[in-house]
Amino acid sequence: MQTINVRQLKSNPSTALRDARSELVVVMNRDKPDAVMIGLNQLQGLTDMTHVRQAMAVSLFQDRLMSVTAAAKLAGESTADMLSRLAKLGIAVADYDGATLAAEVDTAAQWLTPAATH
Repeated sequence: MQTINVRQLKSNPSTALRDARSELVVVMNRDKPDAVMIGLNQLQGLTDMTHVRQAMAVSLFQDRLMSVTAAAKLAGESTADMLSRLAKLGIAVADYDGATLAAEVDTAAQWLTPAATH
């Protein structure tokens, strides 16, 4: 187990992240343990880890911190499965205003319309 203080974490977060891949990193705040960092790979084998990864993926996508594809990869599932999961949860995949949505629908309709033959 590794310990670091908040100042060390702020000055060199990459070291803490690297260390967390192989061991627990306890973040101390005013000489008291405040947080624990642990690499996701260390959690493999936990019975509910699949559900934890899925929940994190959905939450990170919902907060627009990652794409659908990245969320699917984190959850360990296909993009299609992630899109289905988001739809079941009622989470919008795209946020368009009315004008942008109308333009997107028009563009899609043009792609689907067979080209005029000459």
